[in-house]
Amino acid sequence: MFRSATSSEAPLSVSWRVRLAVALLLVIAVATISVTNKLLTDRFTESTRNRAELRIALYSGNLLAELRQNAIVPQLLSRDPALIEALTRSDYSLSTQRLISFVEEIGAASLMLYDIDGRTVAATDRNRLGASHRQEAYFVDALRSNSTVFSVIPRDTGGYRFFYSRRIQEGGTNLGVIAAEVDLQRFERAWAGISDAVIVTDSTGDIIMATEPRWRGLTESEALSNQTPQSAIERAIKATADWTALPADAYLQGEAVMRLSSRIPFRGWRITSYTTYASVREKVNGVLALEVMGFAILLALTFYALSRRTAGRAALFQRESAELRALNAALQREVAERKRVQQTLAVAEQTLEQSSKLAALGEMSAAVSHELNQPLAAMKTYLAGARLLMQRNRLEEALASFGRIDDLIERMGAITRQLKSYAGKGQQQFSPFDMGEALASALSMMEPQLRQRQVQINRILPAEPVQVMGDRMRIEQVLVNLLRNALDATKSERNPTVEIILSAGETATLTVRDNGPGIEDLDSLFEPFYTTKQPGDGVGLGLAISSGIVSDLGGRLTARNGQHGGAVFEMQLPIMDSTEKTQAAE
Repeated sequence: MFRSATSSEAPLSVSWRVRLAVALLLVIAVATISVTNKLLTDRFTESTRNRAELRIALYSGNLLAELRQNAIVPQLLSRDPALIEALTRSDYSLSTQRLISFVEEIGAASLMLYDIDGRTVAATDRNRLGASHRQEAYFVDALRSNSTVFSVIPRDTGGYRFFYSRRIQEGGTNLGVIAAEVDLQRFERAWAGISDAVIVTDSTGDIIMATEPRWRGLTESEALSNQTPQSAIERAIKATADWTALPADAYLQGEAVMRLSSRIPFRGWRITSYTTYASVREKVNGVLALEVMGFAILLALTFYALSRRTAGRAALFQRESAELRALNAALQREVAERKRVQQTLAVAEQTLEQSSKLAALGEMSAAVSHELNQPLAAMKTYLAGARLLMQRNRLEEALASFGRIDDLIERMGAITRQLKSYAGKGQQQFSPFDMGEALASALSMMEPQLRQRQVQINRILPAEPVQVMGDRMRIEQVLVNLLRNALDATKSERNPTVEIILSAGETATLTVRDNGPGIEDLDSLFEPFYTTKQPGDGVGLGLAISSGIVSDLGGRLTARNGQHGGAVFEMQLPIMDSTEKTQAAE
């Protein structure tokens, strides 16, 4: 009864989820396309604007370069001796040929030479010879001015001509005028091949250059409102007549266009361009088409997956009963297996507890052997030295050796007491002591080995005592272990050196550095029974015990390899503050 209800409700739940998923996919598609349309429109519009700005800057630079290049021509030709002589003698037989040779070098549109009466006596265009220009502005203004004059002259056929002119003098007497025509129409011809409309206005706002010839002589507002451009800009506007995505800079024939204007640094001229949004719309539509196609494919795949899922649901319901029976049997087997594992685990725990006890006993025995080995070796050395001293009748020095042996016996007793108290850590009574004195005691204990090896010991100690709170005997035990390891590490060195540095800051830090081969396995260094010594030289418990002692005292023992070789051991202990020193004194 229960299984039948579940099976009938499942299709309803799946159908509801499918509808929600399809609706969500459609919402995401609409949102993505809308956001993409907005972002790409802004991006491509900005890109089109940047290209138009670059284009108008290039046009402005070309115009300015052409004007400046021709501005110097009349000034140079007004000083030409041949032209001055021709005007003085009224002999112009070679003047036209000379101007033609100049125009090929200069690149001007044409050059004209006028006598004092305004008659054209020489010209690169022979058709102009003999014409009178006495009333022309570029002739009259040039005679009145001491500098080069620039003139814009309307053409009879429409458009404008641009002249630079300058008077020619000899001994303070005006002989004539030299004029150079600037060919700016070639820029208009070059601009006509693009989809932008371009105009150049003078300081009064009149259009003197334009890609649409009928705009010349009008103001910008008159040109946009009254004239109908029959050019590439019109065709582009017709192709994008539905553009309404962005606010327009201007309207041309009632359609939105992008207007950009820039100042030409020449007599108040300005250059203005009008760009359509055709390329923007094409790029945005291309990306949106790809997105629509992608979402359509995704939606088709979704419906295909749903149909496959509906077909497989019937087979799934048929297999459900068999799978549940198999699952029930597997659960029963798992329960039985867990019971057997629990029983095995109980036996393993008992075995592990027994093994731990045996391991603890082994470690304690090895520790006793390792810690007593050093004092015994030192006692053997002192006894041999005392025997030799007595044979030489040096009794005072022999008694000193016996005193050191007595100290070692006391130290061995302290070690055995410490090992007995390992099981009850935390009950030791700490007292303040000077780390420098503990280091001196450890070096005194290691004196026989140092003499045999002739090791150079470099000590760097602070001027003030370094007081710490702890067990001095155990710290000396750690120092002896570190010094012995340093001596063992330098056995193969020709000039063995051990450097000991004691410093006081936030902690009391003692550093032992040797010039040996260094440490190969830093990760296993402080593990019990890890050693690189030969059998019989050590059991690998010194550093493990030393690390435990330093940790019990609230410090840290670390090791690393030095930058220039050798091993570096660093022991840090909490330093006594003023409050602890006062309490210890009381």
